[in-house]
Amino acid sequence: MKTFAELGFPGRLIAVEGIDGSGKSTQVHLLQCWLEQLQLKVFLSEWNSSELVKSATSRGKKTHLLTPTTFSLIHATDFADRYERQLLPLLRAGYLVLCDRYIFTAFARDVVRGCPPDWVRGLYGFAALPDLVFFFKAHLEVSLQRILQGREELKYFEAGMDLRLSSDPVESYRIFQGRLLEQYLAMSAEFKFYEVDANQPVEASQRVVRQIVADRIPFKQFAATARP
Repeated sequence: MKTFAELGFPGRLIAVEGIDGSGKSTQVHLLQCWLEQLQLKVFLSEWNSSELVKSATSRGKKTHLLTPTTFSLIHATDFADRYERQLLPLLRAGYLVLCDRYIFTAFARDVVRGCPPDWVRGLYGFAALPDLVFFFKAHLEVSLQRILQGREELKYFEAGMDLRLSSDPVESYRIFQGRLLEQYLAMSAEFKFYEVDANQPVEASQRVVRQIVADRIPFKQFAATARP
């Protein structure tokens, strides 16, 4: 698998990964704001956000009828739709595309839910690799407390309740997200993730992210001369 730069795309794709509560979404939004302030062409794409597929995913989650295989296939369909309609055109147009989760989310979650690793990776075989991947590495308890500070309870799938790991959502979260963390750690060296200590304050993590992006991305190539 090659990166978009290696494939000759004028744009670059930067992805953020991590368990729920690791702060990845906060970090990628801060990165987006900074790049926009620098007047660069930038676009943020989020996991599971295809308008074509989102309603079906929502219905499946509400009824709790999705099997691990159908869950995987729906998310792969969502990604494929965004990849063809959104990501590729923007990268061909020379944009910096930020992805709040990429194929590695599926590699981790679908495998933890019991899908064969080779089968899952085969589903996403059409996708090129990001040019930069940030993995926000957070302790389970830190992530858990961040989530519970923002709302009263954990979400059903976020806690892995569909896997019947525990009747207690908090304990189920620890088991499920702990297994996801193991998957991310195993992928980190393989895919050359930039690991960021997500236990530190938001500002400290963002400084690390901005420095790496500034070192790796030639900003002059992405000046926003015109927007579509």
